[in-house]
Amino acid sequence: MLTDDEWEELEPLLKKDIECIKAYRTETGVGLREALDILRHDACERCFEITGFTETNPDVLWHHRLSIYGSECTQCGHLFRTPEASFCANCGYIPSAMVESAV
Repeated sequence: MLTDDEWEELEPLLKKDIECIKAYRTETGVGLREALDILRHDACERCFEITGFTETNPDVLWHHRLSIYGSECTQCGHLFRTPEASFCANCGYIPSAMVESAV
């Protein structure tokens, strides 16, 4: 997952990569999978430098921004799906603050 500062560094690279993929597909007529396999992806390379995780599809990086998720569940450790989530989608836990505010 990327912090907002890391995301600000990665987002322009990601947008550039997506435009390059679109242009390459328009010019050559190849499918998305082939374009992804052939082209170099600056955003994926930078993400690897930041996180140590290898990603080959730049489109997946849109979901690696930590601030789009909620806090960590105190029961199972997974992140809530959004900052506004009222329960953990992984284990179903409802924080006591949510239960008390619903009463």
